[in-house]
Amino acid sequence: MQRVSMILMSLTALIFMSGCSEIKPVYSYDLKEVHPVSGRQGICTEEGYYWVSGSTTLTKYDSHWNVIAENTEPFEGYTLEVNHIGDIDVYDNELYLGVEYFMDGEGKNIQVAVYDGDTLKLKRVFPFRKDTGQMECSGIAVDPDSRTVYMTSWIDDESSEYLYMYDLDTGDYKGKLKVGNCPKWIQGIAYFEGNLYVTSDDGGADNDSPDHMYRIDIPENSETGTAVPVKTFDDVIRQGEIEGLTFDQEHRQFLLLYNRGARIVAGMPKGFYEGYDEEIHEVFVYDLSEDK
Repeated sequence: MQRVSMILMSLTALIFMSGCSEIKPVYSYDLKEVHPVSGRQGICTEEGYYWVSGSTTLTKYDSHWNVIAENTEPFEGYTLEVNHIGDIDVYDNELYLGVEYFMDGEGKNIQVAVYDGDTLKLKRVFPFRKDTGQMECSGIAVDPDSRTVYMTSWIDDESSEYLYMYDLDTGDYKGKLKVGNCPKWIQGIAYFEGNLYVTSDDGGADNDSPDHMYRIDIPENSETGTAVPVKTFDDVIRQGEIEGLTFDQEHRQFLLLYNRGARIVAGMPKGFYEGYDEEIHEVFVYDLSEDK
């Protein structure tokens, strides 16, 4: 009994020293349904609607996954040249996009852009800080609790080990968060119940290796976080390229956008795998439950 008590005391001390103020929730993800969509980049949801981004498109769906709005020319109104949208988010019926010019694995002219959730038209753009070190934007997430917009980078260099933060209300740059044990090839980011989650294209379609999702654990008042693996996507139809993610608070569901069929080289489709003549984009919907 004394030995057990000493072990428990040691574990408590380790948790305290690590700076973790609470035990993070652990969820179960039960695949419920799969929906084909028209975009290959991002997914978000609010009040029964779903929005999907392609590299150059925005589409809005109703609660039954019927298309109710589409914008196939989303880059009207920009002063800088842009050609690519990554993972997206929504807050108060406004869409938040990380927009850039992307070609052969490199990005430039990165901007936080806000679109109307109904018309899918550009409303405003945050002023981008070029001195942050951010080299690309693969995803964006809104944290309404801290009033922060987070941006991720896909490029495999030091810049992708940070999350870049902007003020939700003013658009001002707030700094960057260093992520320890950071996965490579981050494709999307989402905020849910006090935690940030990212998807990583760290598997491989060639060898049927699955991609993963990570939670970013951030100790209170810290400028660093740690990536913790929380889900292996070995339940998709066929291994391919993981993309954006979102959580549906109302229905307690997790949604993942996944592509299959195309060979991806330096972040761009280059031909198809055997049996495919087009890339297929699907949203995998999981029922979410908290493990006790």
